[in-house]
Amino acid sequence: MKKSMIVGAVLGAVGVTAGGALATYQWAGDREPKFATVLDVSPVKETQRTPRQVCRDVAVTHQRPVQDQHQIAGTAIGAVVGGLLGNQVGGGSGKKLATVAGAVGGGYVGNKAQERMQASDTYITTETRCETVQDTHEKVVGYDVSYELGGQHGRVRMDRDPGAQIPVRDGQLVLAEQP
Repeated sequence: MKKSMIVGAVLGAVGVTAGGALATYQWAGDREPKFATVLDVSPVKETQRTPRQVCRDVAVTHQRPVQDQHQIAGTAIGAVVGGLLGNQVGGGSGKKLATVAGAVGGGYVGNKAQERMQASDTYITTETRCETVQDTHEKVVGYDVSYELGGQHGRVRMDRDPGAQIPVRDGQLVLAEQP
């Protein structure tokens, strides 16, 4: 009887051990992975533009307002001086012709002299000139992640870099961090 008890005990222990091993094997075999393996992470960037105003002071040349727009003073003074000079030349009727020619020529020269003087009568002011420029910079808006889960490859966009693994719950990737 001792022998049959020992054999029974041994067979019972073997049966319990085999049953436990089988149950553990089935339990472990039915379990899904807890993590997907990350294969590649690529940041997704977006170029953002920010307008800003840039101002600088510049020197601006202005022409002074002209008081004698038709250069009458220059023409008159030139005609008088030219007439006086023409009167000094020649004699008789030639003198009259020289006086008239001197007055006409002097009037023209006086007109042009006053025109040049008025054109060069300028002043300089400093003015602020502004323009809008665009500053650009790149901002990471997400991450394209390639992963492997249970022998299958997939791709997903995430708001953060997941590192080497992505958690899995109920066969689904856990993409958002839990509080």
